[in-house]
Amino acid sequence: MNYLFCFETYKENSLSGRYITLSKIEKLLQHFSIKNELTVLGYSVLQKPIYMYKVGSGKIKLLFWSQMHGNESTTTKALFDLFNFLESDTKEVLDWKKTFTFIFVPILNPDGAELYTRENANRVDLNRDFLQLSQPESQLLFQLFEEVKPDFCFNLHDQRTIFGAGKTNSPATVSFLAPSFNEERAINDVRQKAINLIAGIVEELQKYIPSQIGRFDDGYNRNCVGDTFQQLGVPTVLFEAGHFQNDYHREETRKWIFVSLLKAIDLLYENDIVDNKTDNYLKIPQNNVCFFDFVYRNVKINYENSKLITNFAVQFKEEIVGNEVIFIGYIASVGDLDDFFGHVDYDAQEALFDDEESNFPINGKKANFSLGKNKVFVNGLLKK
Repeated sequence: MNYLFCFETYKENSLSGRYITLSKIEKLLQHFSIKNELTVLGYSVLQKPIYMYKVGSGKIKLLFWSQMHGNESTTTKALFDLFNFLESDTKEVLDWKKTFTFIFVPILNPDGAELYTRENANRVDLNRDFLQLSQPESQLLFQLFEEVKPDFCFNLHDQRTIFGAGKTNSPATVSFLAPSFNEERAINDVRQKAINLIAGIVEELQKYIPSQIGRFDDGYNRNCVGDTFQQLGVPTVLFEAGHFQNDYHREETRKWIFVSLLKAIDLLYENDIVDNKTDNYLKIPQNNVCFFDFVYRNVKINYENSKLITNFAVQFKEEIVGNEVIFIGYIASVGDLDDFFGHVDYDAQEALFDDEESNFPINGKKANFSLGKNKVFVNGLLKK
């Protein structure tokens, strides 16, 4: 299968950017309602519907959910690209529908999606609620899990721009995890299936983004959904959509999530996850917090009547303005940044910092400043 051709052919062009809300997907979902493939599982804290899309008639049940964290929308876009592919009459799709039953929850946390927050309307992180199950959204997913009795689970998330693929200057564009089911991080038959599936996905991704694939930390947390489902005997794979160079709206990353999803389904269809691939999995570089959005090096500052050379970093914060996400840069760290990279790395060559209030960067201030007489930076970016 030509995964890149499939992406270009079936990409859902009406969805773009980072602000993906229930109102933006409901019209698309109504198409499936006509076919009786769409149901309302229940309602969020603010009484927004939580939809489930079900397609296929096979014995192997695959359960996917996205936007458990409301501000993590890249995987939701990729799911709708996948929905379009599953609507096609290609041989692969016809075969898959006979083999699998696909169950999708495209936005589990519609309130958080609207507010563009990680948490739900009660300010609870749903991915830390699978011990107490205190929230309606968590309860719905767990009830669905118990009713469906899936054979595999796919837990779809976004991760911040701070992560690199190991200790390199490559961003972790896509990261994966086979969650632990106990404190010892043991590997049983269930977790082994998730590990083997991830190793197969990564083998495909290495053809395209070989240095930009990471492995998420596998510390056990019973409050998390992936750890819970793995502990309950269902292989579960965590997807983390991360940063690709100059892709803050994550349209490029979306492509690699789509490719990863297709490859995962292909591997399961071919039953190509039987070999032990733990070594391959462990060779995937672990996610490392080593990036800022901007790093400025060799900057001259006036501090306590002395001129010093230092470095500082700027990090974007995502804010909703109107109906879209904008990125506002704030100074995030000052000092020794030898262990950090910038998605933009700028050598100031000992130019003097000035923000019209002081001659030294202050954490938390907006990133509007100059370096020397002619280099003006607005929102962290050099103004041309």
